[in-house]
Amino acid sequence: MGHCGDGKMKIGSRVLGGEAPAYIIAEACDNHLGSMQRAREMVLAAKKSGCDAVKFQHHLAAEEMLRDVPMSANFSEPLFDFLEKYALTIDQHAELKMLCESIGIDYLCTPFSYVAARELFEIGVTVFKIGSGEMADIPSLERMAEKFSLPMIISTGMSTLKEIDRTYNALSKYDISLGLLNCVSEYPPLYEDINLGVIPIMRERYPGAVIGHSDHTPDIYTVFGAVALGAKIIEKHVILDKTQAGPDQSVSINFVEMRDLVDGVRKIELALGDEKCVHEREKSIRSWAYRSLVTLRHMEAGEIIRASDIWSKRPGTGIPAAERNRIIGKTLRVSVSENQLLQWSDFE
Repeated sequence: MGHCGDGKMKIGSRVLGGEAPAYIIAEACDNHLGSMQRAREMVLAAKKSGCDAVKFQHHLAAEEMLRDVPMSANFSEPLFDFLEKYALTIDQHAELKMLCESIGIDYLCTPFSYVAARELFEIGVTVFKIGSGEMADIPSLERMAEKFSLPMIISTGMSTLKEIDRTYNALSKYDISLGLLNCVSEYPPLYEDINLGVIPIMRERYPGAVIGHSDHTPDIYTVFGAVALGAKIIEKHVILDKTQAGPDQSVSINFVEMRDLVDGVRKIELALGDEKCVHEREKSIRSWAYRSLVTLRHMEAGEIIRASDIWSKRPGTGIPAAERNRIIGKTLRVSVSENQLLQWSDFE
């Protein structure tokens, strides 16, 4: 486990941050609707799509909320009742974790209460993913940091930078690694609310954390922008069938789209270099596509080149077109024909 201050973290044998590729999390959320068969299918699909991790949620309704908590528009029934009906048990989480380990994908889970975190710790999770609603719950986060000493990846939807500052500063006192995800907790969000420009701000403001992006759009495009701006953790809601009912259906992509997302992210990462040069595979193109100086008339040895005597044409294997002013006024050492590619050796 790393320390706050190095901008990196470790999950299993994998390092996040720095020069490492973006860590891509398939957020299964509650799209399994309590079905272990569906949850297992999501694990297998996440692995097949190239994700680094698949994430579930551990809800203990009575520990995390009052029964009459207000209901958001994406739920068709009270949240408390929904969770009691569909939440996975800790034994089911343990089974999913074993499945993940057997096929080589990381199992992540969000605890929505301290008790849920304790249960996850007891089955051997190595990192906590913290939801936006818990980001500002500093007492719970501090208790988790003190008791379990596990890295935390924290979404920051519905918050201000000052609120993130408080959480970051509070957790920096503990010997844990930290990830912070830009996030907008709308289902789905307006594109103008996403503010991907916050990512470089967070990278500068929180140098000890790995910065990423948790995306609630119904497509994959903003993720590409996030990676180009330096996001090193990507979380994206997934669903087996987009026609399926459920509170997260409107913000989830299917696994065909997730495969495209992973493929796009990896290609963008390959393209993020900052060296402007003539690349090896460009050289043969440059040799014919660049322009060289050519004659516009027949000229004899001893003649002095005038501006009206030369112009630029392809290929680029002669005197570069940019050298035209240097050539004007020079004396020919040999005779040249019209439309001849000039060489430096043609001049005295």
